[in-house]
Amino acid sequence: MKQWRTKLGAMVVIMMMSAALLMSGCEGTETRNQVDDTVEELAGKKKVDQMKAMKEELGNIQKEQDDRLKQLEDAN
Repeated sequence: MKQWRTKLGAMVVIMMMSAALLMSGCEGTETRNQVDDTVEELAGKKKVDQMKAMKEELGNIQKEQDDRLKQLEDAN
């Protein structure tokens, strides 16, 4: 009965150490970045970020066009 408990205890310790190594190994790797990228894409975050960037660009373009129009009106 004592051998059984010792073996079980050793297995639990090995499993806990393996889990800790697996969890810590994934954090800074390229695979982790790819997983995060895929999750963001599936969640739609990338599309929302792209739309915000386009909206900002369009606002800047509109402002530039307004400034050019004012310069033309002032020149005439």
